[in-house]
Amino acid sequence: MSDLSFGALLRGWRDRLDPAEAGYARSARRRAPGLRREELAELAGLSVEYVLRLEQGRATHPSAQVVSAVARALRLTPGERDQLFRAAGLLAPRDRTVGTHVPPSIRRLVARLGDLPIGVFAADWSLLWWNDMWTALHGDPSGLPPAERNLARALFGTGEGRWHLRPVSSAAGEDAFETAVVADLREAVARYPADPELAALVDDLRTASPLFGELWAVAGMRQLTGDLKTIGHPELGDVTLDCDVLTVPGVDLRIVTYTAAPGTRGADQLDLMRAPRLSEAR
Repeated sequence: MSDLSFGALLRGWRDRLDPAEAGYARSARRRAPGLRREELAELAGLSVEYVLRLEQGRATHPSAQVVSAVARALRLTPGERDQLFRAAGLLAPRDRTVGTHVPPSIRRLVARLGDLPIGVFAADWSLLWWNDMWTALHGDPSGLPPAERNLARALFGTGEGRWHLRPVSSAAGEDAFETAVVADLREAVARYPADPELAALVDDLRTASPLFGELWAVAGMRQLTGDLKTIGHPELGDVTLDCDVLTVPGVDLRIVTYTAAPGTRGADQLDLMRAPRLSEAR
């Protein structure tokens, strides 16, 4: 998109949005694939005439409330929302809390990789989405209270999440995994200083775990990216896999994937985890 004016962004993102995702039925009468102008007006609580004036550049000073309403209606990512604010000559709002929404596009992407263990985490390392292979490797998180589906609580807390976590060791050395998680939490606190739940999580863990407190005092600002992990599986024994952490720009999510090179013991163990699912599908 070469034209980054407010009107051009609005038109481009309106044309991009699938009407079905906004709750409107597709029909053969539609001449364009995107959202109609009157549909955007309805979703944003604006008049059709005002939307037209915005797109044509005749309404040049939309309020922050109007821009926010349009961004929500168009289902923009935080990065796109900020771009729309800047195009309107406004300061982009600072996100106050850690996001927990997994966009449909991310769900579709990770669903296509269902033969690998995959989990999607928020910036505070709360587990938001996982697949059957994740359950086969790490156990089923669905039986845990939502607050306990958090990697930091599993490593340092005293609740159910800690006892649910299967033993995990890092090829980087003792406490390397824990140190990286704490460093990542420190970076999240820097990005979301006003999030009360994130602050409460850190306070709880500093109280519950002397190790967390020690690491918090010295951990640098760096994100968890990847490692060679060994998971103690109750049936397959130690399972050693490459673990990669992919950050999703704009929505501050982490996609954690486990893979193994062909011909390795880890690849054979992943095949064994898939076997029950394949037999159930037949």
